[in-house]
Amino acid sequence: MSAGKILVVDDDPQIRRVMKATLVGHGYEVVEARTGEDALEKFPQEMPALVLLDMNMPGIGGLETCRSIRSGSDIPVIILSVRNTEKDKVAALDAGADDYVTKPFGIEELLARIRAAMRRSPSSAEGGPHGYTAADLEIDFDTRKVHANGKDVRLTPKEFDTLRYLVAHTGRPVTHRELLQAVWGPDYGDEPEYLRVFINQLRKKIEANPGKPKYILTEPWVGYRFAG
Repeated sequence: MSAGKILVVDDDPQIRRVMKATLVGHGYEVVEARTGEDALEKFPQEMPALVLLDMNMPGIGGLETCRSIRSGSDIPVIILSVRNTEKDKVAALDAGADDYVTKPFGIEELLARIRAAMRRSPSSAEGGPHGYTAADLEIDFDTRKVHANGKDVRLTPKEFDTLRYLVAHTGRPVTHRELLQAVWGPDYGDEPEYLRVFINQLRKKIEANPGKPKYILTEPWVGYRFAG
C-alpha cells in the first residue's frame, strides 16, 4: 500500500532520479515534473498528497508554481532550495509553502519533513475546542470553516492548525517553540520566521485591522496569545 503520492518538481534529472528511487524505496508513489509549467499540468491529473518543489527553475519558477498550486489546493508543498537566507524562506512561506528545506539535505531529514507536512497536527485531535464565536469572528473547528468580518475565509491546513492551537490556549502566551512543535512536529522549534509568516497571513484573513490585531497578539520575545 502506497504511503502517498508525491509530485517531485526539479529541472535536474539526476536529482529527480535519486529522489524518486529513495521515495519509492520508502513506500511513496512518485510523479516527476521538470518545470513549473509541467508540474501545473500534471497536478490536477495526478492529485498528489504532497509536492516537493525546487525553488530555482527556468520558466515560471518555484515560487510562482507554489502560488498557483496554493490558489486552488491545500495540498502540502515543501520548497527545496540551495538558498539558506531568512529572506528566501519567508518568500517561500509567503507563496504558500508549508516548509522549506535547504540543499544539500540528508534523506532522513527530508523524509521527516515529508511526514510532518502530511500529518495532522495533535492540536486538531478530538478534545480541543469545537468552535469559537464573537461578533466579527466565527470558527467551526469540526468543519474547518471560518467566517470573519462578514465573509467566509479560506485557511490553509497549517494556518488552521495554528489558529486552533492558539484558540485552545486562549489568554495564555504560547511560546514560539511550543507552537511550532504543536503544528509542525517535534523536530521543529527553531524556525520563528515560519510563525511570523503564518501569523501575518492569519491576521490578514481574520482581523479587521491586521496592523492592530484584536485576536492574535504578539508577546514580545515569547510568542503569541489569542485574546478571546
